Amino acid sequence: MKILVVDDEALLVKGIRFNLQNEGYDVITGSDGLEAVRAVQEQSPDLVVLDVMMPNMDGLTACAKIREFSEVPIIMLTAKSDDMDKLIGFDHGADDYLTKPFNILELKARIRALLRRAGSVEKKTPGNMLTIGSISLDLDARNAYRSGQVADLTAKEFDVIEFLMRNPNRVYSREALLDTIWAYEYRSDIRTVDVHIRRLREKLEENPAEPKYILTKWGVGYYFRK
Repeated sequence: MKILVVDDEALLVKGIRFNLQNEGYDVITGSDGLEAVRAVQEQSPDLVVLDVMMPNMDGLTACAKIREFSEVPIIMLTAKSDDMDKLIGFDHGADDYLTKPFNILELKARIRALLRRAGSVEKKTPGNMLTIGSISLDLDARNAYRSGQVADLTAKEFDVIEFLMRNPNRVYSREALLDTIWAYEYRSDIRTVDVHIRRLREKLEENPAEPKYILTKWGVGYYFRK
C-alpha cells in the first residue's frame, strides 16, 4: 500500500514516514503542491496526506488539480481549526481533515478508515452493482455512473451515495449521516454533510438545482428517492 505525504515541514514528514513505514506502508514524500500533483500522476499512491500551507502551490490548489484526474483519498493537514477552513478543503475535494498538532495514532486510524472505505483493504465480490434510475454504483471498483457516464466521486462522496442508495426513501438527519459515514470525525459540524450532498447533486443529478434522486426533507434531513 503506497501513501504520499506532502508537507514543507521536513521534520514532520520524516516523523510521519517513519511511523507509516513501521506499519508496513510504502511511503513517498514531497514538499509542495506541485510535487504532490506530479507524484499522484506518476506514482499512483493509494492515499495522499497533504498539507494546506505550502510554497509554490498550496495544498487546496493541489487537491483540486488532483481531483481533475484522480479519486485517490486525500487527508488535508492544517494549522487552522476553523470549521470554514475544513469546508473549503472538502469543497476542493478533500476526504478528511486533521488539525496540527495531531496524534500520529489518530492519523494512522484515519488512513486505515479511508483505505477501507476506498476498497483498498477489503476484498469484494466481482460484479456487484447498485442501480436506481439513471444512477449506478460499481461497488467493486467504487465507480459511480450517471446515465452510463462516469461521475468522478471522492471516497467520502461514494460512501454517502452508497449509504443513501442502499436505504432508499428513508430520511436521515445530518447528525445520523455524520455518525454513520464519518464515525467520530467532525460530529459537531453538520455543514460537512451539506457540502457533500451539494457536490453529489452536481455530479449525479441532471439538474442539480432541481434534483430527482438526492432530495431534502426540510427540517429533517436527506434521502435518496427510488
